[in-house]
Amino acid sequence: MEKSTIQRNKKRIFDIIQIGKKEDWISRAFDLFIVGAIFANIAVLFLETFDELAGFSNILHVTEVITVVIFTIEYLLRIWTAEYLYPDRSRLGAVLRFIVSFDGIVDLCTILPFFFLSGFVAFRMLRVVRILHLFRINAYYDSINVITSVLKEKKNQLISSIFIIFVLMMASSLCMYSAEHEAQPEVFANAFSGFWWSISTILTIGYGDIYPVTVLGQAMAVVISCLGIGAVAIPTGIISAGFVERYTQVQNQGKAKSGVRGTVSVTVDEASPFAGQCVKAAEEGYRIDIVAFIRGGAVIVPTDLTEIMAGDMLIYQAKE
Repeated sequence: MEKSTIQRNKKRIFDIIQIGKKEDWISRAFDLFIVGAIFANIAVLFLETFDELAGFSNILHVTEVITVVIFTIEYLLRIWTAEYLYPDRSRLGAVLRFIVSFDGIVDLCTILPFFFLSGFVAFRMLRVVRILHLFRINAYYDSINVITSVLKEKKNQLISSIFIIFVLMMASSLCMYSAEHEAQPEVFANAFSGFWWSISTILTIGYGDIYPVTVLGQAMAVVISCLGIGAVAIPTGIISAGFVERYTQVQNQGKAKSGVRGTVSVTVDEASPFAGQCVKAAEEGYRIDIVAFIRGGAVIVPTDLTEIMAGDMLIYQAKE
């Protein structure tokens, strides 16, 4: 087989195993097939914990074997076609980049314990990682991209709010230990006991296994609980505001038209130099900022690794 034919087939396999376009029914069918395998695999993971289903253990094991083999083949295909996912890297560099990526690590942790590490409890727990495969189902939409971009944009504010919560928990744990240790030496044996109480109180409404009995401790618990409600609301408000800002931005970008000052929209066809590239490679190669693109009537907020496909309408700005 000629090298060009192998490369065409390789690119076609890459297109199939990536999230498919609506007009590519083979790729869409593959997506649905993988989703079904993920659900089947996770269902087995849960059903195996029921003693009442011990009589179906053979069926469950066969189902698990089949789905793990499917995941293994998919993982190998993604390694084989990694050069198309990271076109700005060498072939070896693209493979290594995929292996250490989030998807690559999840895929490896899903299949590795089944083949080599099933005898160790610590490694068998890695089977739970396969639940993260469910993120692929959400990849049909732009939800994960929006969530990721909001967390990146608001990371400084989130880190500050988490630090405030941590300081509050440290202070409340030491205060509660000081107030309750003499009255409950076994319950509040050390500062860490107060730390557990502060976590369960600030982040929930109290677990119930540790609680103050002195008047001073109960008074402090009331104040700490009120402060905890406000402290936990800070990151919630930051994230909520970030979502509103992002969706407003996406809507405005989706309405952008050609000729608007500073913003250009172009439809990608098969001959376009953008087709087949990831967003990061296109931005670096042509010195542009891709703010969004429209695919199948939906406005998508791209990530660096989002592949640009024929039929997409890119909305971008030239870098200054």
